[in-house]
Amino acid sequence: MKQIKKEYQDKSGHELAQICARAALDTKAEELVILDVRGLTTFTDYFLIMNGTSTRHVQALAESIEGQLRSKRVKASNAEGLREGMWVLLDFDDVVVHIFYHEQRKFYDLEGLWSDGKRVEVELS
Repeated sequence: MKQIKKEYQDKSGHELAQICARAALDTKAEELVILDVRGLTTFTDYFLIMNGTSTRHVQALAESIEGQLRSKRVKASNAEGLREGMWVLLDFDDVVVHIFYHEQRKFYDLEGLWSDGKRVEVELS
């Protein structure tokens, strides 16, 4: 197995969330939110939540994020829902990415479930 590139070995969850967010915005993600859930859960530090305009757009967002991190030799430990494109979950350990088809996002309301999480601004540069 390849090692993570040296410059990315020490990236914090915050920095990985920002990399994911920028990749998603470059692929026209809608309503992107980063939630800091440190102290609220033991399985991750950040949720990245967004939606796409179609199932194909949801799939493209997932592929873009995975491709961006794969180029840095960071691999998702788990990816689910890619085939259907209604709700894709990418687990990068410190960051869990949720990509919804917009109707699914309303139904599951992750922002409401994790409302104690602090919203983090996307750093565009």
